[in-house]
Amino acid sequence: MVGMMLTPRKLNAFTMFKLPSAFICGVRTKFIDETKCVVSVKYRWINQNPFKSMFWAVQGMAAEFSTGALMMGKIQQSGKRVSMLVTSNTATFTKKAKGRIHFTCNDGDLIDDILNKAIETGEGQTISMKSVGIDEVGDVVSTFVFEWSIKLKS
Repeated sequence: MVGMMLTPRKLNAFTMFKLPSAFICGVRTKFIDETKCVVSVKYRWINQNPFKSMFWAVQGMAAEFSTGALMMGKIQQSGKRVSMLVTSNTATFTKKAKGRIHFTCNDGDLIDDILNKAIETGEGQTISMKSVGIDEVGDVVSTFVFEWSIKLKS
């Protein structure tokens, strides 16, 4: 496959225009390659909860984007028209999210087989992808798993 066409800059522009609530809350892509995507968000007034930490949904936006950006990149590389949709997700919160949180998904390699299968068979496929949020001292604050459904567009 051709190298990853998506860059953090392109993804941040996409966020600004297509996901304005995530952009306003501070969700920013820091790194993306074939296998890994890192998205960061900093605890601020705009994304707080009443418990003096980051609202769970803001963490979810950053975590989802770290998985979805990898999927978008692989679909773009395929040259095919493929739809993608989150069909379920689970989350575990282990520590208050304060300061800058980096959500990392390392599941890019898992996408290749499932995407090829969707393209070859024309049938919808699902894949579970994990994103882990780590704070500035290296502690895990939350872990999200998103189930993505992909299907070749007709």
